Amino acid sequence: MKAVFLDFDALGPGDLDTAALCTLLPDLAVFGTTGERELEERIADAEIVIVNKVPLTRSVLEQAKRLKLICLVATGTDNVCLDTAAKQAIAVCNIRNYCTPSVVQHVFALILALTHHVREYQDLLSGGAWRNSPQFCLLDFPIRELEGKTLGIVGLGALGKGVAAVAKAFGMEVIAARPAGRDRREVSCAQDRNGDVRRVAFRQLLQLSDIVSLHCPLNEQTSNLIDREALMLMREDALLINTARGGLVEPVALLDALTNGTIGGAGIDVLAQEPPVDGNVLIEASLPNLIVTPHIAWAAREARQRALDEVAANIHAFLHNQQRNRLV
Repeated sequence: MKAVFLDFDALGPGDLDTAALCTLLPDLAVFGTTGERELEERIADAEIVIVNKVPLTRSVLEQAKRLKLICLVATGTDNVCLDTAAKQAIAVCNIRNYCTPSVVQHVFALILALTHHVREYQDLLSGGAWRNSPQFCLLDFPIRELEGKTLGIVGLGALGKGVAAVAKAFGMEVIAARPAGRDRREVSCAQDRNGDVRRVAFRQLLQLSDIVSLHCPLNEQTSNLIDREALMLMREDALLINTARGGLVEPVALLDALTNGTIGGAGIDVLAQEPPVDGNVLIEASLPNLIVTPHIAWAAREARQRALDEVAANIHAFLHNQQRNRLV
C-alpha cells in the first residue's frame, strides 16, 4: 500500500528504530516536515498517512480519494477532521499510554528543580559564591522536602496516576479533582472506583495543595482553567506544574501571580501556540520562580520509540482487519 509519513522530524533526531514500520510498509515515503503547499500532493495517492501535527482538515481529506487509514503519532486528534474521515470511511487510529514514564519524570524534574532551587544554586557557583563562602555549604535559597506535602492532580488518567504513584513514594498526600459536573471548575478526571486517591472539588484542591499538577485534556470546559480566580485560591508558596496542554493556563494571569507572589512558582512544558512564533509572556519573563521547557516531557527516547512501535502495531492491525486504537 502506498503510505506517507508527513512529519517524521517531530519524533526527533534520527535515533529511532524504524524497522517494524518499514517491514510493514516497504514503500513508505518519509518526509521530515510537510507544509501547506506540499500536503495535498503528498497525500493525493496515499492509502495510509502517518502524521503527528500536520493539519488534515476537511478540505484536505476531501481531496485524498484513495486514503484508507490515518495513523496519528499522538493521542490528541485536534489536527484531524474526524467527521470528514468518518464520512469518507477513512479509519483513524491514535496511540495511547506510550509516554507515561517520561512525563512522570519530567513532572518531578520540574518540581525538584523548583523546590531545591537548582538553577539558582548553579548560578551562585558560577559567580564564585561557594568558593568565597566561609561556610561549607550555601543556604541562600530555602529548600523544601516533598514528604508530607499535598499534591493535587487535575486529571487522573494514566499520566495522573503515574504522577500519583511517584508522589506517594516521596511520602506526599495525593488528592484529585472530582469528575466534571455542572460547574466548569468541577473538572478533569474519569471515575477511578478502585483508586485510593481522595477526591475533592476543584476549588478545594487549589486551596489544599502545595503542588498542583495538570493532566487533563483541553476542551471548552478546561480552557483557561487556571485563570486569575483559580490562582488566587492557591497557597502563596504553592507550585503549578503543567505538562498537559498550554491552553489550560491563562499566561498573563500566571505571570502576574508569579510576579506578585500570589503563588510560589511554576513549571510549564506546554504553551497554547507551539512553536511560539508570536512570542509568549512566560518565555519572555525570565523569572527565577518560573521554568519553561519546550514541550519535552514526553520526549525520552524510549517513549518516542514506543510511539513509533505503537503506530506500527496499529497499521499491522488495520492490514489484518483488526480493530486497534480506532477513533473512526
